[in-house]
Amino acid sequence: MRLVAREELVDYVTYQQERPAYRERVMALKARRRVHLGAHLTFLFENHDTIRYQIQEMLLAERIVKETDIRHELETYNDLLGGPGVLGATLLIEIESAEERAVKLTRWLDLPSTIYARFEDQSIARPAFDERQIDAGKLSSVHYVKFACAGRVPTALVCDHPDLNSSVLLTSEQRDALREDLAS
Repeated sequence: MRLVAREELVDYVTYQQERPAYRERVMALKARRRVHLGAHLTFLFENHDTIRYQIQEMLLAERIVKETDIRHELETYNDLLGGPGVLGATLLIEIESAEERAVKLTRWLDLPSTIYARFEDQSIARPAFDERQIDAGKLSSVHYVKFACAGRVPTALVCDHPDLNSSVLLTSEQRDALREDLAS
């Protein structure tokens, strides 16, 4: 997948002017790449444009202008994409109640080993989780994961955790979006 290049980023003032139109376009891209798995798990598959949007949003929110800081954001967010044949995703563990969230994120420490993408031939790929987001006591509610798909498009996402047991077939629109991303 094509990474975001430094020359594609604009200063936050320029971005702020073009933001409404750009945001509308990126939200449509994200909608095609959003997959809900059960009641609590949402995957947002990232691509070049969604990552460029995230970087520009950080530059705007933090008023970042120093070149070393811009390059740090670029490197950090580009890392979410993975390499050739890999699909990167942001996994959101959505639990409204703070009290319930604290309990479940502790109880679900084994969640990373229970999620996988399934392909048409029934083979699977388990995502690599960023270990920095998991400590000895609980999960983070946001994770950056990478599915090594070898260029194949998943047909389903599955979680076989006892508390979250669910699967979802990807729609043709979702599969088409991921196919485009793997080809870029």
